[in-house]
Amino acid sequence: MIVIQHQNNRVLVNVYGEFTLADFKEFEELVNYKVRFEGPVDLLMDLREMADFTVDVAWEDIVFARAHPNDFKRIAVVTQSQWVAWSAWLSHIFVSAEMKVFDSDAEATAWLDTAEVAE
Repeated sequence: MIVIQHQNNRVLVNVYGEFTLADFKEFEELVNYKVRFEGPVDLLMDLREMADFTVDVAWEDIVFARAHPNDFKRIAVVTQSQWVAWSAWLSHIFVSAEMKVFDSDAEATAWLDTAEVAE
């Protein structure tokens, strides 16, 4: 299950349980809308409660990242899993955004907020 919130130039995603292709399509649709009307966005993905993801999500993530190389300014990933952190960095190969992995959403939000103020 996925819960998506959005603010000006920022998309916040929490994944609970299994991350499915339907969840990813919902995320993709919102990002496409935001980018179309607001330009590049920051992304905060909280994956601490993600139990698993389907193979088609992994493939779709690569396709999506390749189609949106300049649509993200900063990407903050919240996880305590080394495997999830590694796969997030793998996707980073295709996007020009600055990316960091955090243990808490407070740290991730502070990083995004600080970077936003600096602009």
